[in-house]
Amino acid sequence: MSGSPDDERLEELRQKKMEQLQDRAESGQGDEAQEAAQQQAEAQKNALLRQHLTDDARKRLNTVKMSKPQFGEQVERQVVSLARSGRIQGKIDDDKMKQLLKELKPDSQSFDIQRR
Repeated sequence: MSGSPDDERLEELRQKKMEQLQDRAESGQGDEAQEAAQQQAEAQKNALLRQHLTDDARKRLNTVKMSKPQFGEQVERQVVSLARSGRIQGKIDDDKMKQLLKELKPDSQSFDIQRR
């Protein structure tokens, strides 16, 4: 009776279920590896920022990130790229951070209204 159609169908369903579970397990491991790599990259970025920014400059950058997250991330990327390329001598203090923020700040739109 082991060759009955019901037994064969049941075996097919078990096989499919096992394949699905294996696929889920493999994709879960891929997500974990990706998340671990992301955390490691974030830790390296924070170490570089800690190394090249003074406490006041880091506070200012964190304040900017809280108010404008995208702009703060852009500034962080810029500082990290400057540090990796070796173009930062010493540490960036609060005054240099202000200057960097002004340079990177998106141009605000100004309107000149002329009356005729």
